Amino acid sequence: MTEGGTRSLFPVAAPVPAADDLDPSAAAARVVEEVLADLAGAHRGVVVDSPPGAGKSTLVVRAAAHVAAAGERLMIVAQTNEQVDDLIDRIAEKHPGITLGRLSASGYLPSERVLARPSVRVAQKADDLAEHTVVIATAAKWATLSDGSWPWAIVDEAYQMRSDMLLRIAGRFERALFVGDPGQLDPFSTVEVERWAGLAWDPMRSAVSVLLAHNPDLPVHRLPVSWRLPASAAPVVSEAFYPFTGFRAGTRPEQRRLEYGARGMGTTYDRALEEAASTGWALYELPARHTLRTDREAVQATAALAVRLLQRGPVAHSEQGANPVGADRVAIGAAHRDQVTAIRAALGPHGAGITVDTANRLQGREYDVTVVLHPLSGRRDATAFHLESGRLCVLASRHRHACVVVARAGIPELLDAHPSTEPVHLGVPVKFPDGWEANQSVLAHLAAHRVPAG
Repeated sequence: MTEGGTRSLFPVAAPVPAADDLDPSAAAARVVEEVLADLAGAHRGVVVDSPPGAGKSTLVVRAAAHVAAAGERLMIVAQTNEQVDDLIDRIAEKHPGITLGRLSASGYLPSERVLARPSVRVAQKADDLAEHTVVIATAAKWATLSDGSWPWAIVDEAYQMRSDMLLRIAGRFERALFVGDPGQLDPFSTVEVERWAGLAWDPMRSAVSVLLAHNPDLPVHRLPVSWRLPASAAPVVSEAFYPFTGFRAGTRPEQRRLEYGARGMGTTYDRALEEAASTGWALYELPARHTLRTDREAVQATAALAVRLLQRGPVAHSEQGANPVGADRVAIGAAHRDQVTAIRAALGPHGAGITVDTANRLQGREYDVTVVLHPLSGRRDATAFHLESGRLCVLASRHRHACVVVARAGIPELLDAHPSTEPVHLGVPVKFPDGWEANQSVLAHLAAHRVPAG
């Protein structure tokens, strides 16, 4: 028992040195031990900030196993069905002895990953899963419950969860671990939300921001290492999107290398791909011009770069060994669904298997190489949607080896001509960095890797 009568689930670990010069693995392990130590204390909640590819899911799986090993029942809250199924697969793989329940809606069809785990039971009612140690569902599904409670909850992707959704499920658990990436896309709505701006319970603020506003003494931890982003990308993304909670790459520059099996033909596409392979970044820059959102030239260039990449037989060398980069390890990201549709059509049969999607849907996913159509390319204005720092952060942080950005010239001038004109509301925390500053930071880095279109 701890002071106040709260039972400790975990043994208290010996203190781990907090030296700044710890190697990445030791630095990450130190933070995880600190998180588990706080879970063993009397705090009702613990928050963990995780940059892209920092091992957030690994932490969730480990924490779930610790709670289960102590004989406590646990509910896990994710934001999408894809995330739920991913966590089920990970927990079942690492800890086959844990009984897992998948709470779902009536129309849910179990994915192949869930079907491959015969020990997982799928049910529509929580009562049907009462004997299961861990029950996992989306926040939307948990919000439909009218009764039932769990001693523990883990909220995954907590920064993408609206605060009103947390309010609807808060009565279901006693203590919780909140894990998420503060630099990714904020919760969004398709209705006007100005009427709630500045209120302490503004439903459009993230669950974590409202939680900490009302519970400022809760411990907050930050995972310090990205195992996804290479050494060429981690400093760029950290400086642009995480200026106060920086992180570093888990690998050294010499541990990641992208090479091609076929020689290039000297085209501008080849030059951009070679720049990306040698430095981790390339800016394929089209001439300055105001265009429609589905800019034909930009769409064509984005698709052509991805197809040319596959034609050259890329091989990714990393701490995981040498592996060919197939279409399933390549992604194209854009801001709008109509752009995604146009790029898919432009890919044709040569681009079969390449993932093409919006930043919202690419969030949380990982590839070897990405090609990104910049949200501000060809625009006459810089709206709040296109300046959303989380959108560019997602697009620029999905890769393990290289990222090629396609954009028309003139974006820095566009930013200078369109400073933010969003209204300022009292009581609303200022988001930092804002999209204007984040875009300028990324573009300043890309300027050194510019390849003008032919």
